[in-house]
Amino acid sequence: MAQILTNIYDWYRDLMDNQSDPRVADWPMMSSPFPTLGLCIFYAYFSKSLAPKLMEKRKPMDLRNTLVIYNLFQTIFSTWIFYEYLQSGWGGHYSFRCQPVDYSDNPLALRMARTCWWYYVSKFTEFFDTLFFILRKKTQHVSTLHVIHHGCMPFSVWMGMKFAPGGHSTFFAMLNSFVHIVMYFYYMVAALGPKYQKYIWWKKYLTAFQMAQFVAIFTHQFQLLFTECDYPKGFMVWIGLHGVMFLFLFSDFYKQAYNKRVGRAKREAEALLAKSHANGKLHNGDIVNNNQGACMPVLNDDDELHQRKVTGNGIYLNGGAKTANSYSNGNSNGFVESIQQSNGGIGENGGARVRKIQ
Repeated sequence: MAQILTNIYDWYRDLMDNQSDPRVADWPMMSSPFPTLGLCIFYAYFSKSLAPKLMEKRKPMDLRNTLVIYNLFQTIFSTWIFYEYLQSGWGGHYSFRCQPVDYSDNPLALRMARTCWWYYVSKFTEFFDTLFFILRKKTQHVSTLHVIHHGCMPFSVWMGMKFAPGGHSTFFAMLNSFVHIVMYFYYMVAALGPKYQKYIWWKKYLTAFQMAQFVAIFTHQFQLLFTECDYPKGFMVWIGLHGVMFLFLFSDFYKQAYNKRVGRAKREAEALLAKSHANGKLHNGDIVNNNQGACMPVLNDDDELHQRKVTGNGIYLNGGAKTANSYSNGNSNGFVESIQQSNGGIGENGGARVRKIQ
C-alpha cells in the first residue's frame, strides 16, 4: 500500500513539475489543482445546500442596481478577454485548422497565456450568477445544469492553463467569451426593468446562439482526429467532449422547458381565473411566476421579466400575451376561453395568447 501511494505521489510530482508549462508555475492558483478543485466542490455544496438553507427564513433581497452593475462588469470583462484572444492569436496569427502551443517567452505567446489566465479568473466571477439567484430566493434557477456548467468550468480551464495555455483549444475560450458578451449584455438590459424589454426582442435567439457555440467548439476540436497537428490530443478530446456534453444538456433542458410551458400557462390562467371569481377582483401586483429557467440556457427574462404580472388591465403570460378584456369595478368582464396550440394560439416564445369572450 505504501508503495502504491509513493508511486501516485511520484506521478503527481512529475506531472506538476515536469509536464506542465513552467512559465505559469508561479502564477496565482497555478501551483496546485487542489485550491481550484476545492472551490468548485464548495461552490456546488454552497449552491445546492448551504445557501438555500441560510436564505430559507429570510426575505428575498432587492438587488436590481447590483445586478445592473454586475452584468455591466461581466460584459466589459468578457469583451476585454475576447479582444485579448484576438490580439494574441485568433485575430489573424492563429490557424483555425491546426495551432500548436507556443511555450516560448515570445511576447505574443506570453500575452496569450495571460489571456488564458484571465479567462480562468472569469470562471470564478461567474459564481456570482448563482449567488444573486439565491439571495433573491430564485432557487428554481439554480438547476443541475446551472451548477454543472459553472462548477466544472474553473477546473477544466485550470487544466488547460497549467499544461497548454495557448494553441488550438483556446478557440473555445475565445468563442465562449464572445457569447458571454451577448449574454451578460442581455441580463444587464433585462435587469433594468420591464420598460427595456423592447430592446431585447432578440432574447429568443440567444439560447440557439449558445447551443451553436457548442457545435462550433466540438467541430473545431474534433477536426484534429483527422489532421496531423502538434497539439496535445488529450486536451483536444477533453474540450471537444465538453462541447458535446453541454450541447446535450442545454438542448434537453430547452426541450423540456418549452414542452412544459403550454400546460403550465394553461394551469396558471385557470388558477388566476378561479382567484378572480373567488375574490371578485384581481389585485394589482398579483404575480404569476412562470419561470423554470436557469442562468443558462436563457429561456426566460430576468427579474420582472421573469415574472408575469396581473394588473388591472389584463392577464400577462410568458411576457407576450394578454387578455383583451379589462377588470374594472372589482368585476371581470371576460374569461379565458382556451389556450390554443396553433398560429394565434401559441406565441413564438411559447407564450399563450388568451382570448376574451364578450
